[in-house]
This record gives sequence, C-alpha cells and structure tokens, in this order.
Amino acid sequence: MDTEEQHDEPERDRSSASAQEAGGRSRFARPALYAGLVLGALLLTNAFVMQPFLIPSSSMDPTLRVGDRVLVNKLAYRFGDGPQRGDVIVFDGTDSFSADADPDTNSVTTALRKAGAATGLVPPAETDYVKRVIGVGGDLVRCCDRRGRIEVNGRPVSEDYLHPGDAPSTVPFETRVPEGRLWVMGDHRDKSSDSRDHLGDPGGGTVPVDRVIGRGDWIGWPLGRVGSLPAGADGDDD
Repeated sequence: MDTEEQHDEPERDRSSASAQEAGGRSRFARPALYAGLVLGALLLTNAFVMQPFLIPSSSMDPTLRVGDRVLVNKLAYRFGDGPQRGDVIVFDGTDSFSADADPDTNSVTTALRKAGAATGLVPPAETDYVKRVIGVGGDLVRCCDRRGRIEVNGRPVSEDYLHPGDAPSTVPFETRVPEGRLWVMGDHRDKSSDSRDHLGDPGGGTVPVDRVIGRGDWIGWPLGRVGSLPAGADGDDD
C-alpha cells in the first residue's frame, strides 16, 4: 500500500505542474491576443480611416508647428468632392515634389519605420508633405495683385493663416492648374518649399489629386493645441 502511494505521488505532482504550466501560458496568451487585436484594429484604422501625421518642419507654421500630430482624415475625399481651396492636405510628392526615395532593403527597419510613422511617433516618409490647397484643377493662380495678394481666377485670396510678417509670395508666378491636379503652398511662405519651387518640373509644381493621402482635420497632440483645423478663406470680393 505504501509502495503504491509512493508511485502515485510523482504522477500527481507532474499533473499539477503541467496544469500550472498550461495556466501560465493561458495567462500570457490572452493579453497577447488582446494586444494583437488592438494593434490590428489600429493599423486598419490608420490605413483606411484616420492616421496621425508628425509635423517635421515649420513650413505650415503657425497653423501646424514642429512636433504637432495632425490627424489625417483618409475618407475625406473618398465619397464626395475632391480637395477644396483652403484645405490642409497630406500628399505623396513622388514625381511632383521629390524623386522616388531609395528603397530600404532591410525589411525589419522598413516595417518599424512604417509602424512608427503610422502611429505618429516618427517623422513620415521623406516623400510625404503637408501643405494648403490654393488652386484646384482649372484655376488660374497668380502672384500678385497691386496689394501683394495672391489671386485665384482674378479674385484676391484672404490668407489670415499666413505666418506673421510673411508676404503671400516673394516669387512672382502665374499658372493654370491642370485638371486633376492641385497648386499647394505652405502657410509659412518664407520657410516653405512648395509649388512655387517646382514650376520648372513636370506638372509645373502641381500635385496629382490621386496622390493625396487625406485632409488634415484635427490636431491631436500636444494637449495644449488639440482642436480642429479651420479651412482657409476662398477669396475676397474686391
């Protein structure tokens, strides 16, 4: 009798240890599953609905400042009109503002960079830009009228969003925006490399509408600057 009990005891110990091990795995597996689901939902949201965009430069100051996280609405132009004058947009400038960036052959660093950019933790790709729409397809945009204002289709544009002390443009230009393209400029005109700097490039400095990633609708960070982005004025009557 004693011998049987001595043989049974190790069996019960092993069974108990196995149960504890399985329970431990279960305790770790469940949070990992939840974390994976949350991450998956976040990535899907960033890919198709809303994505934070880290502002890397002062070209849109004071509307957007370095370090701001602007929330880009990716559905803004999916089910209705395209970009409108005054909209703040994020777009891929490949072939219009910049050459195609050299591909990163390291798949791990590429994935980490994309994940960081998708959550607004690191600067976006070098080919992504944030600017304000000044002219849409068919518009005649010129600088400047006798009071130094940019004109769109012969009407001066009221640009209350400009950086204090900046002129609407120190570079004279006149261009007809092709259909399906946009003329874009930064709010800090003295610090912005925008459509004016690419007049001699293919497309004449304009950006294809199908390269627009989305519209900047809100500032999500820092907390002291949280709020919606007001659209710019379309034009004056005089």
